[in-house]
Amino acid sequence: MELEEFEQGRLIVSVPTRFLKSWIETHYVSKLHKISEAELGRHDTIHVRVRMRGGVPQRAALPDEHAQQAAPQAGAAPQPQPPAIAQAQAVATADRGPQLDPNQNFETFVVGSSNQLAHAAMCRVADAAPGAAVSFNPLFVHAGSGLGKTHLLSAVAHRVREKRPDRRVMFLTAERFMINFVMALRQRDTLAFKDQFAAADVLLIDDFQFLQGKTMQQEFCNAFNGLVDSRRQVIVAADVPPAQLDSIDQRMRSRLMGGLVVDIDMPDIETRRRILQSRYETMQKRDPSVIIPGEVLEFIANRVTGTGRELEGAMNRIAAYQQFNNAAVTLDLASLVLRDMQASPDGSRIKIDDIQKIVGRHFNVGRTDLLSPRRARSVVVPRQIGMYLAKKMTARSLPEIGRRFGGRDHSTVLHAVRKIEDQIKTDDRLAREVALLIRLVEQG
Repeated sequence: MELEEFEQGRLIVSVPTRFLKSWIETHYVSKLHKISEAELGRHDTIHVRVRMRGGVPQRAALPDEHAQQAAPQAGAAPQPQPPAIAQAQAVATADRGPQLDPNQNFETFVVGSSNQLAHAAMCRVADAAPGAAVSFNPLFVHAGSGLGKTHLLSAVAHRVREKRPDRRVMFLTAERFMINFVMALRQRDTLAFKDQFAAADVLLIDDFQFLQGKTMQQEFCNAFNGLVDSRRQVIVAADVPPAQLDSIDQRMRSRLMGGLVVDIDMPDIETRRRILQSRYETMQKRDPSVIIPGEVLEFIANRVTGTGRELEGAMNRIAAYQQFNNAAVTLDLASLVLRDMQASPDGSRIKIDDIQKIVGRHFNVGRTDLLSPRRARSVVVPRQIGMYLAKKMTARSLPEIGRRFGGRDHSTVLHAVRKIEDQIKTDDRLAREVALLIRLVEQG
């Protein structure tokens, strides 16, 4: 809500949609009147209006500001908008989507055997010459969380904007796509929504597995088909391959499989070393006082066999411990700080099925009950512990874990993980039980 005008006993505020206008007028007019009188002084009426789409209203001057604002000279011409601002607004209109992380580019992406194909495909797309045939369309990249999907999407956007500033890049998540569509429906302006996609030269969609709803999927399918058929580039990233997108329409899955589908695997030891070295160099540029010996970086690479985020998180923990305790970083200190990050030399062998069997045997609950909709406490607790272990001990995404536990939603898995994490902190018996189960799973 923006304050647009306040004078002669009349207060005018504006909101971006008719829905908000109606809701405020129905539920909050009296409260708004009371609060605004306390802030601005007595007034008789309040008007709520819908501001023009794309308009950013000028904030109205408050009563005590009128004396500080000098009136413009009579007959003075309005000041033209600075060219830099006009250009920035034009770019913002062309490139819809989230603010890109300037550090997520091809130069900072560590290439290894686990991600080499995905990196090469992204580079080919980003470096395509003007007028050249589209190499891979669509390009579908799938991997677990923290393995570099978003980094590569951002890198493509940066490279295209740098080399081909005339090309219109649209980068957004599936969630943002759904939010924008709902807003367009409320404003009764779906044509403008469709036009945004029709005008894109490169469309980048992240977290595609979260696209829900028949109408949403149909709308995306229309935009997708229009871009692909007109030979404009579409890149999609998700946690699972197209064939495993159970919530997506079969025709859409078929179109996605019609392009190039590549995956990113867990980094091997050599890639983990290079990731740690790269992150350490970046850390030292920010704070030269951080000193982590090479033998400690090697210890982290061998101890933490997960994603790049986990490697960076482990290094950050050691650096923080050094600074907060003013202690030199040694192997003993690193081992102490990372004591809860167990190495798993053969981590790929840990399967969700194994976790379900061990948890079921420990709690005397059948696997069928773990996957069933039963809500008895004797079943719910083991099920939540199983989801927690699957998230902590495998590289599987929340949606995939949910599907493996009876077709549950990713939010159900997230709730279970957070609940077990919270209970472990206060329930020693549960903490010991979970620790035992972790050892049993690791031992196979």
